[in-house]
Amino acid sequence: MRFTMAIGNVTECAIGRWNLIGNVTEAVHCRKLPAAFFQGAVFAVSQRQPAEIGDTIENIDTPALIVDLDAFEHNLDKMAAIAAAAGVRLRPHAKTHKSPTIAHMQIRRGAVGVCCQKVSEAEVMVLNGVADVLVSNQIVGARKLRRLAALARRARIGVCVDNAANVADLGAAATEAGVKLDVLIEVNVMQARCGVAPGSATAELAAVIGRTAGLHFRGLHAYHGKAQHYAGFAERAAAIAEAVEQIRDTLGLIRAQGQDCEIVTGSGTGTFEFEAASGVFNELQVGSYVFMDASYGRILDRGGAPIDVFEQSLFVLATIMSLPAENRMVCDAGLKALSVDSGLPLVVDNEGVEYLAASDEHGSLRLDRTNRSFSLGDKLRLIPGHCDPTVNLYDWFVCVRRGRVEEIWPISARGMLV
Repeated sequence: MRFTMAIGNVTECAIGRWNLIGNVTEAVHCRKLPAAFFQGAVFAVSQRQPAEIGDTIENIDTPALIVDLDAFEHNLDKMAAIAAAAGVRLRPHAKTHKSPTIAHMQIRRGAVGVCCQKVSEAEVMVLNGVADVLVSNQIVGARKLRRLAALARRARIGVCVDNAANVADLGAAATEAGVKLDVLIEVNVMQARCGVAPGSATAELAAVIGRTAGLHFRGLHAYHGKAQHYAGFAERAAAIAEAVEQIRDTLGLIRAQGQDCEIVTGSGTGTFEFEAASGVFNELQVGSYVFMDASYGRILDRGGAPIDVFEQSLFVLATIMSLPAENRMVCDAGLKALSVDSGLPLVVDNEGVEYLAASDEHGSLRLDRTNRSFSLGDKLRLIPGHCDPTVNLYDWFVCVRRGRVEEIWPISARGMLV
C-alpha cells in the first residue's frame, strides 16, 4: 500500500491493506479523505508494489524479489513426482515461501498440507484455505496456545513437542477450546537444537501424550537440519542413515507399548532422497526446493557435481547505483534486501563480477574481469545465500516469464514471528 499526505488531506491511497486499530480492511484507491478520518488510526503499510503486470525486467523497481516461473514450476512438478514415485507424503515447508498462493499450488500437485514454524504463519495459511498445517516447532505460552487451539476449529492442526510440561499445557488449551490437536514428538537426530533423545525418552513422552485429553499422538518429527548442507553426498547419506536407525529403534519401543505411530516426518531439500528411500520416513518436509539458493548450490551429487535436480528460480533484482572506480561498483541490494547468514549472494550472468560486501542499503561489487561495461541504472540478478530469510524481507514476489512480469503474489506471512 502507498499513500501520500498533503496538509489536511490524504490525497491518494493505492490498493493495499490497512490495519485500523487491529481491524484489517481492504483499501481500494481512495482520494481526498479528510484528515479527521485517519486520526487515531494505525496503518500497517506494505512495501510499494515494485512492478506491474506486463513490465519488462528492466522496468521493475529495485530491490525486488523475482521468481522465474518456468524454473519454479519445474521445481514444483519435480518434487511432486519424486514423492509420488517413492510413495511418501509431501508436506512442504511454508517458512520458505510464506505464501498461501504457493501453498495451494503445492497442494494441487499432491501435497497433503504444509509445515509452518510459527502460529502466526499457520494463521495466515488457514485463513487462506489451507486445511492441514503442521507447526513443526514447540509452541509455548498461554496466548499462543489459545491461538493454536482456535485454529483447530477451522483446519487439521499438528504441533511438535519435546517436553511433558508443554504437553500438559497443549492439552489444557485444546480441551478449553473443545478441539483435538495432533501432536508429534520432535526427536533430536543429531541436530542438537530442540528435541527429545531417541529411544526410551521419546517412547515415555509418547505415553504421556497418549493419556492427555485433547491431544492425539500422531507420530515423530525427525529433522536433521545440519545434514541438509553437508557438501558431500556420502556425508549426507551417512548422517541420514544414522538418523533412520535411531528412529527405527524408537518406533519399535513406541509400538511395543501399544501405541500407533502414523507419521514419521522430516527431511529437507539436501537429503530428501535418503529419507524417501528409508522405509521409515513416510513424509517429506522439503522447503527450499521451490526456489533454491547459493548455499544449496554448493552441495554435491553422487558423482561430485553440484546437484541439478532443481533449478534456481529465486533472484534478487538490483540496480547499479554508483560506479566509484574502474574495478568497483555499488548496487542497491544490501543487508535489508538479502540474507547473508549462509554467505554472500552470487551474481548471475556476469562472469568476473563478485558481490564483495553488504551494508544496510548497499551491495559492493568487484569487477575482476568482464567483457561488459556497466552504466548507472543497469540491472543485476543476484542469487541469495539463503532463500528463506531473504523472502521474509519482502512483501511481493514479482513473477517473470520470458523477460516480462506475468504475476505478482503477496508474501502474506512475511514477518509473522509470534
